[in-house]
Amino acid sequence: MATLGVLKEKVPGENRVAMVPEVLPSILKYGLQVCVESGAGINAGYFDEMYDDKGAKILPTAHEVLKNAHIVCLIHPPRKEDIAHFVENSILISLLYPLLHLDLVKELAAQKLTVFSLDLIPRISRAQSMDPLSSQSTVSGYKALIMAANTLPKFLPMLTTPAGTIPPCKVFVIGAGVAGLQAIATARRLGALVEAYDIRPVAKEQVESLGAKFVNLPITAQDVEDRSGYAKAQSEEFYSKQRQLIIDQCKKADIVITTALVPGVKAPKLIAKEAVEMMKPGSVIVDLAAEQGGTVN
Repeated sequence: MATLGVLKEKVPGENRVAMVPEVLPSILKYGLQVCVESGAGINAGYFDEMYDDKGAKILPTAHEVLKNAHIVCLIHPPRKEDIAHFVENSILISLLYPLLHLDLVKELAAQKLTVFSLDLIPRISRAQSMDPLSSQSTVSGYKALIMAANTLPKFLPMLTTPAGTIPPCKVFVIGAGVAGLQAIATARRLGALVEAYDIRPVAKEQVESLGAKFVNLPITAQDVEDRSGYAKAQSEEFYSKQRQLIIDQCKKADIVITTALVPGVKAPKLIAKEAVEMMKPGSVIVDLAAEQGGTVN
């Protein structure tokens, strides 16, 4: 009988878990056994007892889980010290970002693992329910704005009081994908003035439908997106004009949220040091591409 293992995430600040107790019955009915590393779900509010009640076996360490598991579920790529403990010819299901972790891919191949990298699921209608990037990007966009609002030393909405009027906060969002659109929508709900930029022309209508202003670049991008809807790399002339536009926008913004990514490569450096230095005191930048190298110099 095959065993599915769930490990505790070891990345600092990561509270998610690859599998929640509620889904265990649908897995067990297919004849699989499930073993869970102790404490795997505690940061997400799922205690060991909850997994045990649903039929999982709780094991004390990651190495114990790996020794018994034929299928391993993780959010982040496994640590190098854990790879040697995988059962040979076992299966790993994870967000691997293989083009950014080529050395890790070689180590996994040397261990004869079969890997399903969920970040490579295509953005098509048939695969939407399995696409973790879109669902997690929604969370990221929402939380980015909430965290920025909590850090910013001023109100987001315009307030009219007996003592006078407080102008609304200005938010600039770079990248109008799933995360960017969610950040825009959240900022608008909180009463901020929002401007957004994306190299894809199709994003203009989406941004404006949320009540934000779309910032146009005075140069036309060529072949802007791939079949999955992600932005493609552009010419140096394009990036030069883009950097100047971003500097101009950052100077007047209270909150800047960057979400821009190009699949398979490091995140583009969009916000120059000059732009950061020209921002208002107390303003906030949230870089959602930090894991892929970040968009801020």
